[in-house]
Formats: sequence, structure tokens, C-alpha cells
Amino acid sequence: MSYQMVIEPEAEADLAEAYRWDENQRSGLGDEFIARVDAALDRVCEAPEVHAAVYKNVRQALVRRFPYVVCYVFEEPSVSVVAVFHGHRDPAIWSARVRAAESRRRAR
Repeated sequence: MSYQMVIEPEAEADLAEAYRWDENQRSGLGDEFIARVDAALDRVCEAPEVHAAVYKNVRQALVRRFPYVVCYVFEEPSVSVVAVFHGHRDPAIWSARVRAAESRRRAR
């Protein structure tokens, strides 16, 4: 079963920032990064419960070949992507995003 996915604005900004950085390192690397993130998102949509919760109801999926994780919240029938982070960033940042995303979901 595939679930509906919502990519929060902050996660979109994470993707854009990482794309620009990778593309500045080597032409085409940004496109490869986005392709790998898309593959990770597809895996999450197909089986979001596979990944263990790492903080409250936040789960993380690894992005293959890149040191990034996709942070998401799974609440049937949807998956909400709250961050796409480099593995060495401070987890307090994405935990704050989770709180903001929860507030937005309650307001919908």
C-alpha cells in the first residue's frame, strides 16, 4: 500500500539547500542527490512503518550514497516529511520542526 505524502515547507528548503551545495561541489551531484532522496521517499511511502521511531513519533529513513536522513511522521493515511538532514546536524533542529508540523496538522 502506498500512503499520501506531505512534504513540509522546511523539508523542501532542506532539499533545495542540499541540492545547491552538492551541485556546487560537482555538476550533476545535486541531481543524483535528488534522485536518491526520491528513492528514499518512495520506500517510505510504500512501507512507512518499517523505520523505528527515533523521537516521539518521528522516524528516519537513510538516503543511500549520501549522509542524509529523511525525518518523517507516519499517521495513517499520510506521511509527513518534516526534514531532510545531513546526519551530523543537531537533532534538536528537526525535533523543533516536528512540533511546528504537528501544530500545522492540527490546524488543517
